[in-house]
Amino acid sequence: MRSVLTLEFTIEPFVEGNPGPHVLEAVAAAEAFGVTVDFGPFGSTCEVPVARAGEVAQAIITAAFTHGATYVSLAADRGRDDGADDDPDHGEAAT
Repeated sequence: MRSVLTLEFTIEPFVEGNPGPHVLEAVAAAEAFGVTVDFGPFGSTCEVPVARAGEVAQAIITAAFTHGATYVSLAADRGRDDGADDDPDHGEAAT
């Protein structure tokens, strides 16, 4: 099992070319945990240790709303372990 989660987050309002403090401060909040944020035009991602994922997610959400966000979408994905097959259930047996 992977020891990291990928957090993907989108923060609105969206203004092309001008992310605003609600976005920049949320990115900075994640980076304060020592993670690298892949900043994109339609969302940003970062990989965080599973044990810290809740803290990082809380920091992102808090910073975004504190600085004027109207909407935050955040998803966490464990991804696949090395050697996993292409089964969408990740090898779990059907019941």
